[in-house]
Amino acid sequence: MVAMTTRNPAMTTLAPAATSAPAVQARAVARRVPLPRVWPVRAGDVVALVAANAVLVVLMWVRHGGLDQLATVAGTITAAGQLTALLGTYLVLLELLLMSRSPWLDQAFGMDRIAAAHRWIGFGATWLIGGHAVLTTVGWSLGDGSSVVAEAWTLLTVYPYVLWAAVALALFGLVTVSSIRAARRRLSYEGWFSIHLYAYLAVALAFAHQLAVGRDFVDDAVARIYWVGLYVVVVALILVFRFGSPLATSLRHRFRVARVEREAPGVVSVYLTGRDLDRLAVRAGQYFQWRFLRRDCWWRAHPFSLSAAPNGQFLRLTIKDLGDDSRRFQDLPVGTRVFVEGPYGILTGARRTRQRVLLVAGGIGIAPLRALFAGLSANAGDLALVYRASRPEDVVFRDEIDRIAAARGATVHYLVGRRGSPEMPSDPLEPAALRRLVPDLTDRDIYVCGPLPMMDRVEKSLRALGVPRTQVHLERFAC
Repeated sequence: MVAMTTRNPAMTTLAPAATSAPAVQARAVARRVPLPRVWPVRAGDVVALVAANAVLVVLMWVRHGGLDQLATVAGTITAAGQLTALLGTYLVLLELLLMSRSPWLDQAFGMDRIAAAHRWIGFGATWLIGGHAVLTTVGWSLGDGSSVVAEAWTLLTVYPYVLWAAVALALFGLVTVSSIRAARRRLSYEGWFSIHLYAYLAVALAFAHQLAVGRDFVDDAVARIYWVGLYVVVVALILVFRFGSPLATSLRHRFRVARVEREAPGVVSVYLTGRDLDRLAVRAGQYFQWRFLRRDCWWRAHPFSLSAAPNGQFLRLTIKDLGDDSRRFQDLPVGTRVFVEGPYGILTGARRTRQRVLLVAGGIGIAPLRALFAGLSANAGDLALVYRASRPEDVVFRDEIDRIAAARGATVHYLVGRRGSPEMPSDPLEPAALRRLVPDLTDRDIYVCGPLPMMDRVEKSLRALGVPRTQVHLERFAC
């Protein structure tokens, strides 16, 4: 392998070399690991089904006399309160469905889009349910000729389960506030996750209120069956994919920590072994939710990508010390049992559309791309990696990457240095710089993973260069 340094000494380029027999054998082992099933689910079909059910909810409200209430101001406000309640409840169920970790939804949308939709649907659901509380109280107070405060007190103290519904609304509000970006930045992942668990309690409390006084439940057996069916489907998917499937996978494979190796300051790789790993269906580039069964952190799961291509012998994840639980993982005892959920993610070869591939990594985002670098099928010269790091000591897996590049005939560009420093005076990921590094990038599939600001910059650069969206693959949830 020949090393070639550009005029900027911080940018090192490794030229391709011939593919070796050991590398071919390693890829053959990786191919024998079973791949997750590809489900015949398209994003457009899911969106159409969701929209059709929303229309059905509105039509049932019309069937139950919703429009008949519009003759008076009080009736109009009350009718609006009913409609916001139905749509808000529907959005809450949809929100829970999105985070059921269904492999069908993961394949159709990817966790990035699912998480974004979950966040905005959560905001919408809270506003609608809050609007229901306000509109219903005002509408009823106008109809009864009482004050809004007196009517609210009557609803809370006389009508069944309204107090429960008020508590549910408060919990939804807490979850929503914790999802606002300013609040989210101040919360640890563990704190944010714990707050979101209250959403399940809120749904249970709200369901009791809907069952007792909701018009769809009281007056129409068909509508009652429909709504109960929605709840049953959502709960069933959560139980299957968030509990049943992970439990079966963990019991079958019995994952344990085999060793922990230091990769860089504050960065460790955790190697896991288990039973029948050659039968674990997973793709390079995917991640699991890992739950290390230790007394101080067993109740929280954390998403970490595989940093080595699946090989049927071990799994490797690489963790950077970012505080909180990630610091505890730096010294995991050998033999620690591990509970897993997954695999998840679409940052895989299944999304590939071109023969030639470019991987762009930043910081610890190298983890899933390191797995792809070894796991993607490619001829000599078809595979390139751009690795951005602020300091030389932040470069992880350099020896491994160099060996893989030499064995596979791949090209690696190390871009090391702080922007604005003498060794890195300009942004090495700007459009012109990327084109200089990889002149044919518009003819490649491009996989990107790293810190969010870096991913945004790369995505913007690729758009400026005219790279089609279908050739750009990002998954912020996994990086």
